[in-house]
Amino acid sequence: MKTNYLLPHRLKAIGWMLLIPAAVLGIMVIFLDYRFSFLDLKIMSLLPTKFNMSNMPPDRFMGIIENNLTDELAAAFFIVGAIFAGFSREKDEDEYIAKIRLESLMWATYINYGILVISMFLFYEFVFLTIMRVFLFTLLIVFLIRYNYALMKIKRIRNEK
Repeated sequence: MKTNYLLPHRLKAIGWMLLIPAAVLGIMVIFLDYRFSFLDLKIMSLLPTKFNMSNMPPDRFMGIIENNLTDELAAAFFIVGAIFAGFSREKDEDEYIAKIRLESLMWATYINYGILVISMFLFYEFVFLTIMRVFLFTLLIVFLIRYNYALMKIKRIRNEK
């Protein structure tokens, strides 16, 4: 089966090398409010003032703000790493692996949005925004867990034969 949409196999290892440290850093950022002080920078922002519905439109668009980029870098490395790890070709890519990949992605989507709907009725205000930050990554996390578990199972079955 020709799979033009998959990334080259060599990106899988690079993906895991990005994903694991980014996941650890992301957990530290979200739950421990960890920041690298050298990443305190003045950067351009498209919406530099607080946006609220009673003050529409915001005071101004585009400007320079001070921000720490630790969480942005952790998120970017996590996303790139997860995409590389999950969507790179396997050494022996075939129709069955493509089927497992698709089923894992569908399964992850159902779980992600099912938990999100439940969360909408259990968490409110700022806590819900924190939950949404986590849900930016759960689709990829659940996909990677399900996909790699299924691959491990079929490799074990193939080795037993």
